[in-house]
Amino acid sequence: MSRSSEQDLLSTEIVNRGIEPSGPNAGSPTFSVRVRRRLPDFLQSVNLKYVKLGYHYLINHAVYLATIPVLVLVFSAEVGSLSREEIWKKLWDYDLATVIGFFGVFVLTVCVYFMSRPRSVYLIDFACFKPSDELKVTREEFIELARKSGKFDEEILGFKKRILQASGIGDETYVPRSISSSENISTMKEGREEASMMIFGALDELFEKTRVKPKDVGVLVVNCSIFNPTPSLSAMVINHYKMRGNILSYNLGGMGCSAGIIAIDLARDMLQSNPNSYAVVVSTEMVGYNWYVGRDKSMVIPNCFFRMGCSAVMLSNRRRDFRHAKYRLEHIVRTHKAADDRSFRSVYQEEDEQGFKGLKISRDLMEVGGEALKTNITTLGPLVLPFSEQLLFFAALLRRTFLPAAKTTTISSSPATAKINGAKSSSSSDLSKPYIPDYKLAFEHFCFHAASKTVLEELQKNLGLSDENMEASKMTLHRFGNTSSSGIWYELAYMEAKESVRRGDRVWQIAFGSGFKCNSVVWKAMRKVKKPARNNPWLDCIDRYPAAL
Repeated sequence: MSRSSEQDLLSTEIVNRGIEPSGPNAGSPTFSVRVRRRLPDFLQSVNLKYVKLGYHYLINHAVYLATIPVLVLVFSAEVGSLSREEIWKKLWDYDLATVIGFFGVFVLTVCVYFMSRPRSVYLIDFACFKPSDELKVTREEFIELARKSGKFDEEILGFKKRILQASGIGDETYVPRSISSSENISTMKEGREEASMMIFGALDELFEKTRVKPKDVGVLVVNCSIFNPTPSLSAMVINHYKMRGNILSYNLGGMGCSAGIIAIDLARDMLQSNPNSYAVVVSTEMVGYNWYVGRDKSMVIPNCFFRMGCSAVMLSNRRRDFRHAKYRLEHIVRTHKAADDRSFRSVYQEEDEQGFKGLKISRDLMEVGGEALKTNITTLGPLVLPFSEQLLFFAALLRRTFLPAAKTTTISSSPATAKINGAKSSSSSDLSKPYIPDYKLAFEHFCFHAASKTVLEELQKNLGLSDENMEASKMTLHRFGNTSSSGIWYELAYMEAKESVRRGDRVWQIAFGSGFKCNSVVWKAMRKVKKPARNNPWLDCIDRYPAAL
């Protein structure tokens, strides 16, 4: 490879390391240059590009390409051998009873099919709560609020600052002002006030956008992981909007950042058994109530990432809502790894040595999260991937099974022999690599839970996605932070604000959280979103995005 070609595979990035704390350069900003090697873009090869497209088209339409010509030939041979008089004679040979019987069986089959298949569930619209500007904080202001509370020493504050610098979170996220209080903020009063502000704010927008009256809602599901008062948050919503007495209400607690998709799954099941109904799903988390004030660094991390946010979604199973619905629910796949002890304790609520309650983040989190993600997308793949990708995956699996990589390599002093052995070793290594399906063939849009910059970058690398595919997730992390279970809806709102959602597009939302759980939901756009709603949370800042993390 030439020197210029080798340089083309290298990318550089200037990384800000912050202020030098000590030494001769104390107080001065420090930077480093990160050099990364990337693979050549094989898809830029025009020949390979069209070979791959032709292959996918051939495999996906193989049934039609094989059967239609045969049927046409058989029909042509049969009809071509008959005269016009013989054709009319054959048509009139059937008696009336046979025709009526055949027609009756056909109508009965069609009726049974439509009556037995599940009802379609439509997403009428959704809303994301945007807090007032007075709750907006920069990263520096966030550290100052924590310092003002008097609950953290300089070591912990420095640790928080380092976490924030590498988090991918920007300077416009929202936190409750109560975190700067020197008093105890983990009270029911503080929790209810924060919940009321966010939940009612999101629901007011939802009812305004959909023009559905609260009394018309038949199913209500509210999920909030840690703050679970009595009466429940769902009861608080029913009381505030004076909903009807026979509403089916559910309150999901302790289920982490993936609970929003679990709530959608529960609402879907309720709609399947209750025709002509509306269902509302509310997803949120209380930042102030979950604020940790101790010194355990593994429990301080959630303080740095979680920010205020709430989403409200309106679902319907009414067939007449087909015309004005935004999306149709296609698939939900849920993965739960709590049977494994490491997964179960990867995100664990407990007290530290001083008795302060918080969320403890395990060092195994990335590993167990990767296992849950792999299980989830492996289950989802056959439901959404084109047959061509499934065939390639199966072929790669057979290749790895029956042609395992060589366990030993021959060492030779001869350069020529070494070169040949190196080629064999490389070939064996390629055989042992699993085939990663191209999920870009299954989805046009991706909404990955914006947990942290590191998590998003690992997802992008392992799934082979582009920066454009990850844009909504990364920008949501930058603008709103980790808003827990509501984050995937801020990402979809970003896509709508960019007017990138068109009719027929498929949207993949995936979230993961304590347990450990990984859940996916797939939507299909019913119409093009021409312009964002006036209360879209991105409306006043969408022109500034995408931005660098």
